[in-house]
Amino acid sequence: MGRYTDAQFSQLRVLDPRVWPSRILIRYLAALLFLVFLIANFTFWDPPFDLPELHSPLGRDTDHHPIRKLINDARAAHHEKLSRRSHNINDAAQRYRAARGRHPPPGFDRWFQAALDCDAVIVEDYFDRIYKDLTPWWALDPATIKSRAHSWPWVVRVRDGNATGDGNTEGRVPWLQLWTDLVQDFAEHLPEVDMPINYMDEPRLLVPFQKVAELVDQEQRERVMPSPELVTTQFEGLAKVDAAKPDKYDPTWSGPDKQYWNLAVKACSPDSPAHAVKAMADYRAPAQFPPNYHPPYAYQGYVANWTAAMDPCEQPHLRGLHGSFVEPISLSSTDEFIPLFGGSKLPINNEILIPGAMYLTDDEFYSGGDSPGPKWSKKKTGVVWRGDASGGRARPQTWHHLHRHRLIDMLNATSVEAAEQGQGRTMTFELPDTSLYDSPHTVQRTLAAWIRDFADVGFVRMCPPGECDFIFEHYSEIESKPMQEQYEYKFLPDADGNSFSARFRGFLRSTSLPLKATIYAEWHDDRLTPWLHFVPLDNTFRDLYPALEFFSGSRAGDRAARFIAEHGQRWSEKVLRHEDMRLYVWRLLLEWARVCDQNRHSLGYVGDLK
Repeated sequence: MGRYTDAQFSQLRVLDPRVWPSRILIRYLAALLFLVFLIANFTFWDPPFDLPELHSPLGRDTDHHPIRKLINDARAAHHEKLSRRSHNINDAAQRYRAARGRHPPPGFDRWFQAALDCDAVIVEDYFDRIYKDLTPWWALDPATIKSRAHSWPWVVRVRDGNATGDGNTEGRVPWLQLWTDLVQDFAEHLPEVDMPINYMDEPRLLVPFQKVAELVDQEQRERVMPSPELVTTQFEGLAKVDAAKPDKYDPTWSGPDKQYWNLAVKACSPDSPAHAVKAMADYRAPAQFPPNYHPPYAYQGYVANWTAAMDPCEQPHLRGLHGSFVEPISLSSTDEFIPLFGGSKLPINNEILIPGAMYLTDDEFYSGGDSPGPKWSKKKTGVVWRGDASGGRARPQTWHHLHRHRLIDMLNATSVEAAEQGQGRTMTFELPDTSLYDSPHTVQRTLAAWIRDFADVGFVRMCPPGECDFIFEHYSEIESKPMQEQYEYKFLPDADGNSFSARFRGFLRSTSLPLKATIYAEWHDDRLTPWLHFVPLDNTFRDLYPALEFFSGSRAGDRAARFIAEHGQRWSEKVLRHEDMRLYVWRLLLEWARVCDQNRHSLGYVGDLK
């Protein structure tokens, strides 16, 4: 038998038909892997956002605009967080322990399998809100927690694998039923648990900063991760509290005679700018904005730290610029820790967040309907807003301090024209600081002319009849506009109502670009990235004109707006689905049931360790 060199042998293998099938299979597998990589890359690792060097028709260069940097930074932060996605129970459990310092709760494996079954994006960071909300409760007596949760007037109860809503809802919004239906979707996998809910628009718990800090310190001292052989998966249940039928615990409530700002700042850190700043005593003067304002959460005038931009403790001027602090529609607040779940809260409130009930309804006013709107190139280059004049109680001496009134006034050509022509300062807003912002329309005094063609905004309802007749001297009610018609515009500003704006999820799911200003935290904040999924606005709205000018004034700006709108829509269909809200509350209630259990320090999931 002859001998061959390595080169000759390799050539013989290529010519030998016996090796062809394996070589073809390898090639097909390689092609398939490359295709999978391309799909994943398109889905999660989009090509870098890069604006060409285009000069806008307004005569400014957008290539070095600060918004450009914020978009690129947001994209990098989003991808870095997404790189820690868990694809199997072992990784998920390990990441849980690393982040939380405990074993996952019993039932974590079934929860994670449900997440896999619905193709959910599971990143441990996306559940940070749960642990921010629950941390102080680990330092409180579980028997007391269970008793107070059980006796609240409106409770979603889980017993024997079924969820029921308990409470009189006659004449009230259908929140209890909506939340009960959500929990029923997964109740068969839950231990016995009570979820007491806040039936007001506004949050109700404002525990002083020092008390919360003490509870957080105690939780950290008592946190343990026992050896797997010492861990149990058996909850004690709620039979004892059901049999006891405890009376409702009613703490001391602060009512309308108190100024909410003075209550709220007690929950601010002593090191924060707002701590000890008193509420305004006289609101008759025009709304006041901080001079030469360069907040640490901003980059060249635009919001860079969304968490800080939402926090009233960092912005004492909001006492006179947001209706929640000027005069909320209703006020019933306590400084005690009582178990209460709700759809939104200030960063300093102590409710436990769940997805807002309006996000669970099919009402097109909130959901946006079945169609996300036309593609970007078919949209009108303009801004649209319709809504109630809510967000605070308007009075003759205070209406001009309310945030929604400021937004509508800023997009009203008549008001803007008066400000441009020097007819005195408007009551609600100031023109942009051109030493900070690139606002060509402000410099050229063409804001009013631009707004007249660009904006279609207005209130559809001012207040109950006879309650605010004085306001019609300043505003007129206009016809409502269905969400599908609003989606025909490129830009959708979003501002708080009496609490959070329940249209935000609908805006994100549309093909338009949401611009959001808020002081209210929600369940989904950790899974959305400002400047990649929506445009964050300062609560003063000082950046409103410059942002809209950037996005509408050049080809590069339009590309940037479309980039964010499309990424926000695509991402919302991955992480803001009904399935995602279901998974969030499922995991939250597993954690809550553990907090309420006498054996909470030994309860856990350790299946991956055995």
